[in-house]
Amino acid sequence: MTARNRRVMEWLAESLGLSATQLAVGLLIATLGAVVKGLAGFGASMIWAAGLALVLPPRAVVPLVLIFEVTSSLHLLPRVWRQVDWRSLRLLLVATWLATPFGIMLLATLPADPLRLALAAAVLTAAVLIGRGFALRAVPGTAATLTVGASAGVLNGSMAIVGPPVILFYFSSPLGLRAGRASLVAFFLGTDTVGTAMLAAQGLITGETLARAALFLPLVLLGTALGNLGFARASEAAFRRAVLGLLVVLSLALAGQVAWSHRAFWF
Repeated sequence: MTARNRRVMEWLAESLGLSATQLAVGLLIATLGAVVKGLAGFGASMIWAAGLALVLPPRAVVPLVLIFEVTSSLHLLPRVWRQVDWRSLRLLLVATWLATPFGIMLLATLPADPLRLALAAAVLTAAVLIGRGFALRAVPGTAATLTVGASAGVLNGSMAIVGPPVILFYFSSPLGLRAGRASLVAFFLGTDTVGTAMLAAQGLITGETLARAALFLPLVLLGTALGNLGFARASEAAFRRAVLGLLVVLSLALAGQVAWSHRAFWF
């Protein structure tokens, strides 16, 4: 990096309340998460939330993650539109939106850590089963699809985690991996758009948030395009391995959150 580029980097970082190193880490995390989103259709939020939390306060991270999710999904949607299973998607979205307030109610009454551990165990078990060839013989009907959407909504309200039930729903169904990826892109666009609007209504998306997003978004779009290119060139077997790997990482990350929150007990 030349001296002039370094000065520009330092000026940009200072204008956003960051150091040059923090800005560089943030840009790297934004790009990495976007590549994962473009490749698999999910998993980016986990990377963005964990990575950006290293350089930004949590109050600033969540709005950025939602903006990244909405932007990357809008970038991908025209490319996967014809592969989306719209029947299941509509049912899942309606059930998720309706059940989210019940999850918020549970948040006030149930401890979060046991729920996180149970979810981590369920995701890991499902990933192992899918890896060993488990698959549903038929596309789930209306009742089962609504149940999956409702469980996603409860998780969304209680733990701010919406994806695992829907991810497992699509990647264990006979719709196929490509249809599952496309449907997940549309699903996350539906849920994250509502989430972004709610944050904006509460005044949590500020001018500083938008300034940071404007700096990060070109790399988010580039990373999404690169991930989508990798998906187009990958075989179904390679894509399945990537999906299963992400599910395992997701389950371990959930368990790791619980362990970290109780680190004083262990040390």
